[in-house]
Amino acid sequence: MMRKPGHALLLACAVLALSACGSRKALKAKPGMDPAPVAYGADRAATPAEMMEHDMQARPDRSAEPLKQSQERPDDPFDLPPS
Repeated sequence: MMRKPGHALLLACAVLALSACGSRKALKAKPGMDPAPVAYGADRAATPAEMMEHDMQARPDRSAEPLKQSQERPDDPFDLPPS
């Protein structure tokens, strides 16, 4: 199948037009919309910036560091052969 040169130009224009249709302004609630509900146990509703922050339970620190150099492992009392 032979493609016409206009098809590539049309495709490029369509991709360019679709990539430019995103909005960059701040999001605001429409008039009459309810704000975000208050979480159970909270005394006030969280702000959008607070909702974007991760707590430690969602992003825990890594506690098991990998071995940085060759080390002999200590004896493991639970490393038993299969019975």
